[in-house]
Amino acid sequence: MSTPFHVESFLDNDSETFTYVVSDPATNKAVIIDPVLDFDYSSGRVHNASAQIIAKYIDESALTLEWVLETHAHADHLSAAPFFKERYKAKIGIGKHITQVQKTFKALFNLEKEFLPNGTQFDKLFEEGDQLNVGNITFEIMHVPGHTPADLAYLVNNQAIFVGDTLFMPDIGTARCDFPGGDAATLFNSIQRILALPDDTIIYVCHDYPTEHRTHECAVTVAEQREFNIHVKERTSKSTFIEMRETRDATLSMPRLILPAIQINIRAGELPPAEENNTRYLKVPINQL
Repeated sequence: MSTPFHVESFLDNDSETFTYVVSDPATNKAVIIDPVLDFDYSSGRVHNASAQIIAKYIDESALTLEWVLETHAHADHLSAAPFFKERYKAKIGIGKHITQVQKTFKALFNLEKEFLPNGTQFDKLFEEGDQLNVGNITFEIMHVPGHTPADLAYLVNNQAIFVGDTLFMPDIGTARCDFPGGDAATLFNSIQRILALPDDTIIYVCHDYPTEHRTHECAVTVAEQREFNIHVKERTSKSTFIEMRETRDATLSMPRLILPAIQINIRAGELPPAEENNTRYLKVPINQL
């Protein structure tokens, strides 16, 4: 007999990101997956309006938030994990390969020497096969690299899986692989592991970019992905996928928020330290032709 759990989704329209609160009805214990910090690039202003909406839901539902789970260091939105850690004393978890991402971007941004690329900014670094128990919910950790080296998916009670950016809705396809450490062949292998799950497993995506024919959606079955995903439907060969993905990635521009997002997210959502004038700064590397 399956153990019940509840999933509540919240859409950030600016980045088209879905944040999820997954809770155990028996104990009211909960986790939040991929929360978003509001950021106005033109003014450099950050605020917690989106996080406050989720906090209101948590409070009104009388939930005990135990964990903030990140699927990876996102390049398209800033993480609101510190808001939930401060408010609820929740722990922050991410994949152990975040250290590889931190090393890459510490060098790229020439970050301060005090920033150590060892993952200690997070409360827990998860590995493939780890299990996290929250009330009667069991989260099984799957390492699904390809989009980045550190991507995780969270399999919940063998009934649903939160895949981050690895897969999108079937009419959108799959994640890009041209960020540092990304690799199309690796992504294909990771996706095949997800699509090997039972047909009725629910896949919750982190982003949706709907066509003009539908509104935002966040959930789809493994069977539907196998049959309809435009990039990796059944019988799509690995070589065909790699050629498609690499050709497509070469045409894509960088995400609008990648420069601020990466600098924040490799710090578990914390802002850079204030400088001597008591102001915090984000860096923009200049690429000269």
